[in-house]
Amino acid sequence: MPSGLYSRSLMIIIIPIVLIQIVAGYVFLERHWNTVTKRLSHAVISDLSLLVDLRMGDTQTDDEELIRLADESFEMSIAFLPGETLPEPVPRPFVDLLDDSLSDEIENLVGRPFWLDTVSVGNYVDVRLQLPGEVMRALVLKSKVYATNSHIFIVWMTGTSLFLLAVSIIFLRNQIRPIENLAEAAESFGRGRDIQDFKPSGASEVRQAASAFLDMRDRIKAQIEQRTTMLAGVSHDLRTPLTRLKLQLAMLPRSPEILGLEKDIIEMEDMLEDYLSFAKGFQGEKSLEINIRNLLEEIRESAKLRKPDTDIFLACPPTLHFKVKRRAFKRCLTNLVNNACNHAEEVRIIVKIEDESLNIIISDNGPGIPEESMDQVFRPFFRLDQARNAETGGTGLGLSVARDVARGHGGDIYLSKGTQGGLEATVSVPA
Repeated sequence: MPSGLYSRSLMIIIIPIVLIQIVAGYVFLERHWNTVTKRLSHAVISDLSLLVDLRMGDTQTDDEELIRLADESFEMSIAFLPGETLPEPVPRPFVDLLDDSLSDEIENLVGRPFWLDTVSVGNYVDVRLQLPGEVMRALVLKSKVYATNSHIFIVWMTGTSLFLLAVSIIFLRNQIRPIENLAEAAESFGRGRDIQDFKPSGASEVRQAASAFLDMRDRIKAQIEQRTTMLAGVSHDLRTPLTRLKLQLAMLPRSPEILGLEKDIIEMEDMLEDYLSFAKGFQGEKSLEINIRNLLEEIRESAKLRKPDTDIFLACPPTLHFKVKRRAFKRCLTNLVNNACNHAEEVRIIVKIEDESLNIIISDNGPGIPEESMDQVFRPFFRLDQARNAETGGTGLGLSVARDVARGHGGDIYLSKGTQGGLEATVSVPA
């Protein structure tokens, strides 16, 4: 069975119509052709039987009189062939309904040896009867022997059905399109894209579902805007005292204690940025078509400044363009690349396009992580002490933010053991 609603609906319409056509056609042909053909064959063979009786009766009618009688009264051409015999039988056609009907009637009404050819003489049926010392040959129009207008019924039935099917397909297509539009709008909204052109349409149930979806979208957007506004206020309130502390420490004499306090304030600011980035997400940013190679070059240069000793290899087509939310997508990849640089000396970034999806593979030769922890590392504030220590910093939100961004684009992040022995992270985003 097809999986699409449109295909299934077409099958629901087409299969019953085809079955009705087959049943109606079979019943019609079986009854109409059999009944009408037998009656017509009976009438024609009755005429031939009368001519045979006149030919062989006590008062034999001459040839010319019988030929005239057959032509004027029975609308058939006959000839008498003295001294001839019946030819060899000819192969019967695939559909031998007419041959069977004529043969049965000749055996019942005439009772003499005969020969039939319903194919070779165009619109005529060639009937030959063996008489004493001669053969009587008759050419009878096929229209007098069997029903030749049956095709009209089939043509009308098939033509009308095809026309109604075409109309049904057009109407069905118009009924399915609003459902497809709703599915596309939901998918686009799930990927964080704008759906301003979407409007409810179609049947009342589809309109109701579309209106419910739009109401849900508005509530979600309002909730996100409210949370973003609240976080912006929290960010401003927290940054103000941190800025005052930095100014006050800058005015004090340099000492190990002052330097330690400045380091703590910088760490607090970084942690605050991570928390706000995680909570705020990436809503509100529009998707744009960008050059992926240029974006990855920026991320690599930034990572080289942080970790000059790390060797970062990049393999990406120079003209690869893809539609993403640039700032959010950059944050996702930056978190993954920085995480790899913090724990490895060699990092490889490889970009592939497979099944219309953008796949960015980031692998390293670091210690990696245990397979049983590959799902847990995406939990907020989760940290692996085995692979990280306090000196590496971080709040445990990097991978959470990265997966949130990937899933917001309709994709995901997959972790596995890399070919270099460390961790391999694959960011997959559909077109």
